[in-house]
Amino acid sequence: MSACTTCGACCASFRVDFSVFETQSEGGNVPDGLWVPVTDHTARMRGTDHASPRCAALYGQVGEKALCGIYEWRSSPCREFEEGSETCLQARRRHGLGGLPV
Repeated sequence: MSACTTCGACCASFRVDFSVFETQSEGGNVPDGLWVPVTDHTARMRGTDHASPRCAALYGQVGEKALCGIYEWRSSPCREFEEGSETCLQARRRHGLGGLPV
């Protein structure tokens, strides 16, 4: 089992910006209602621009059982995020989680 199926720290740590062409209304996959416009060309996952970010598509409790509700339709920054990367570990530390389970 991947740590990503229980962690969710990345979904509650960072701002997630992506091209508006990834949105459902522009022919992409990210469901309308889960993103907000930033510029004419940039969209942001709803909830990730708060002082304590938490993506609107995140379900569950960070560090226990956290899942992406739109995993198949997630934006490119989420698709490109690497489990175990320094950024992943930084997000885990922000939530008081240790390194990845072995």
